[in-house]
Amino acid sequence: NCGIMDQFASAMGKKDHAIFLDTATLQFSYAPIVLKDHCIIISNTNKKHKLIGSAYNDRRKESEEALKILQNFRPIKSLGELSDEDFFALEKEISDPIIRKRAKHAVLENSRTIAAKKALEEGDLHRFGELMNLSHDSLRDDYEVSCEESDLLCETAWSLPYVLGSRMTGGGFGGCTVSLVKRDKIKDFEETLQKVYEPKIGYPCSFYEAEIADGPRELNF
Repeated sequence: NCGIMDQFASAMGKKDHAIFLDTATLQFSYAPIVLKDHCIIISNTNKKHKLIGSAYNDRRKESEEALKILQNFRPIKSLGELSDEDFFALEKEISDPIIRKRAKHAVLENSRTIAAKKALEEGDLHRFGELMNLSHDSLRDDYEVSCEESDLLCETAWSLPYVLGSRMTGGGFGGCTVSLVKRDKIKDFEETLQKVYEPKIGYPCSFYEAEIADGPRELNF
């Protein structure tokens, strides 16, 4: 019962750009990512996804339930059509606190994505990093798909002055985080996270320096 984001990103990737995708219509555009003296570091918790299949479907059902409730008050087809103000005006109509939190994440994460596109277009990496952090907070607290391992990597990254932002990525309950790190501090970043992570979790994490590349294309020989 999955979405289309991963497949779309793989097929439509554009070098040094983020994809701004409306999954309801499949309309999309690109936003430039000018990293300058920063780079993208993926930190792998090395925790296997044990709950992701059932938990993903649970979150989807909970979000759909929130949508059904809110459709009694607004003519919407998706939670993303609501503004933050719309949601906060209606949140009391969702009596179940769990369903309410799922809706809050969906609406505010959509707003953060729109704000992130604007930040990238303006070359404001610091604002983009702040939005990454807020996104992780919401994934942890409202959507509840993070885990101790991901939280530890993000919280350690946030404590470092040369990290602009860090958040979990993927389906959650393990997997990876993605961070914007000063390029000349990569070694220090990896060593610091490892020193905190391995003693507490009991096994090491792994690191990968990523580049934003084009999607597939025909090769002519």
